[in-house]
Amino acid sequence: MRCRILHESNGRMRVHLFQNRMTFEEADLLEAYLQEASPVTKVRVDDRTCNAVICYKADRREEILHLLSAYDRQEAQTTITVPVHSSRALSRTYEDKMFFHIARRGISRFLLPVPVRTVITVLKAVPYIFRGLSCLARGKMEVPVLDAASITVSMLRSEFDTAGSVMFLLGIGDIMEEWTHRKSVEDLAGAMSLNVDRVWMRTDDGQEVLTGIDEIREGDTILIRTGNMIPLDGVVLEGDGMVNQSSITGEPLPVHKRVGSLIYAGTVMDEGELAVTVREASGSGRYDRIVKMIEESEKLKSETEDKASHLADRLVPWTLGATALTWLLTRNTARAAAILMVDFCCALKLSMPIAVLSAMREAGTYKISVKGGKFLENYSEASTIVFDKTGTLTKASPSVRGVVPFNGTDPDEMLRLAACLEEHYPHSMANAVIEEARRKNLEHEEKHSTVEYLVAHGIASSIDGHEVRIGSHHFIFEDEKAVIPEGEEEAFRNLPDEYSHLYLAVDKVLSAVILIEDPLKEEAADTIRRLHGLGVSRIVMMTGDSERTARAVAEKVGVDDYYSEVLPEEKAAFIRAEHEAGRKVIMVGDGVNDSPALSESDCGVAINSGAAIAREIADVTISEDDLRSMITMKRISDGLMSRIHGNYRRILSINSFLIVMAALGILPSSMTALLHNASTIAISLKSMTDLLNEE
Repeated sequence: MRCRILHESNGRMRVHLFQNRMTFEEADLLEAYLQEASPVTKVRVDDRTCNAVICYKADRREEILHLLSAYDRQEAQTTITVPVHSSRALSRTYEDKMFFHIARRGISRFLLPVPVRTVITVLKAVPYIFRGLSCLARGKMEVPVLDAASITVSMLRSEFDTAGSVMFLLGIGDIMEEWTHRKSVEDLAGAMSLNVDRVWMRTDDGQEVLTGIDEIREGDTILIRTGNMIPLDGVVLEGDGMVNQSSITGEPLPVHKRVGSLIYAGTVMDEGELAVTVREASGSGRYDRIVKMIEESEKLKSETEDKASHLADRLVPWTLGATALTWLLTRNTARAAAILMVDFCCALKLSMPIAVLSAMREAGTYKISVKGGKFLENYSEASTIVFDKTGTLTKASPSVRGVVPFNGTDPDEMLRLAACLEEHYPHSMANAVIEEARRKNLEHEEKHSTVEYLVAHGIASSIDGHEVRIGSHHFIFEDEKAVIPEGEEEAFRNLPDEYSHLYLAVDKVLSAVILIEDPLKEEAADTIRRLHGLGVSRIVMMTGDSERTARAVAEKVGVDDYYSEVLPEEKAAFIRAEHEAGRKVIMVGDGVNDSPALSESDCGVAINSGAAIAREIADVTISEDDLRSMITMKRISDGLMSRIHGNYRRILSINSFLIVMAALGILPSSMTALLHNASTIAISLKSMTDLLNEE
């Protein structure tokens, strides 16, 4: 790619691409290409100027130059995954709306003759007056009534410029509120549109083959098991299961699916196994269904945003009352009109959504996806954080450090068998087993019969008539009643403590123990310490691992409490108990077994490399690379709430002061309108700035 460096400083470079124009798709592709590179920390590509601003790690300048010179658009299109629905087009739409709204006001105010401006103002006022009258007809004294009254009084007093200013600010507020809502919907829908690259397909001869999603055609049969994302629309051919389809229909509970039932792309298998005949290979209707579901819900608005809207409505009678009282006491129409120009609604309705939109945008720059303003509020107010261990506090890619054989088995054969079972239910430990088998070139054929996955326990199947079980100590020895081969008790007792253990039993006899190294994330202890410092009073670790392993990890990371060998329902029960004690809870997890707790929490946080169902249910998704995203999210959410409450105080103080000045006759209506509008714009502009820069 040909480009020229326009400016650079330590760790930051702005380059210009030698091309006349750039489409949204080209800009998204280049941005994704650069963002995937390890030296790059942040990148922004402007399609209008064909410029790219790249922030990168110190001393990695040469790598950035190589990336730019090596970029080939056609090659990148085949290797880089770009979101189908990026926010670039949406942002451009509303940026243009805002620009033309401001430009029209400028042209009308300064270039058009007074008679023309007057006619335009009257025509624009008609919808506002109609909404106000409709509100009165329903017996409600809300913001539209005050808007209509202030505009009407201004025009009756021949203050058409004042009426135009009121409508101009109301228009900006409407654009920003719609922009915030659409941005939230797009981000949430994008987060729900999880990419599924491969799926198990049943061939004509009954074999199960792991196949690329692009190769699946209408009429093919795919297999969906517990914890899997359903990637395509279809009809159940065989099987029975419970499907979580809240992302499509809004239903809070899993839905029972049997032969003949319809299933939808993007839903998640909670329990069971289904063979599905594909109806739509593209799954094209999924995104539109998600958007429609979200737009019909009230999920996105926080209580604080609702409070702003309701407060604006509650202040209407007081403003009208002050207007009427001033007129009755002074018989001075000018004073009364001056009060009417002070509309609390403008500032409240404009600054709040701007603040939320800005916070969501800022979180996105740190690779944090937030599904709505309400979750920023819940995150800030939570006093308890519950962490899963594996893949959350520990690294997302554990590795196999050895296989200890029992009962005369061959270690490689046991690893082959374990990988054969584990690849059907991807989670971090399963991935470690599969990767080790791949590294040793241990290929296998599908010899087992139906595989059953027991959440937080293990996997049960049969091979050549033999019962095979793989999973936790509790599952193998307590639930399945497996025994240690006679004479090998000493070897079992001497299993190394520093590793997690995955037990494999054949016909209820222990056949192998797979040793899993699951190292802590380097930043885990520091993250928990800093979260305590930011006001989180209780941090808990809950894991299905053994007491020995859980205790060792808990001591290293510094949590306040820990629970070992817990089941998914026990995690959810703990969160319910916290709710009963009056505490809001954040749940952080990445696996199928975390999904009930993620759903139960006030703010569920998923690791972006985790299971599909965890990301589906979670309200916030953070990068797997650095757990310190939890700290960034806390600082952003706390900063947002502080900004919102500060906006409340400033709006109420400034507008109350203007009302008093108007009632005393110190400020005329034109001045109160000017000062009100200026303060509204100032507060709104302040709400657009980055929160973390203010610390």
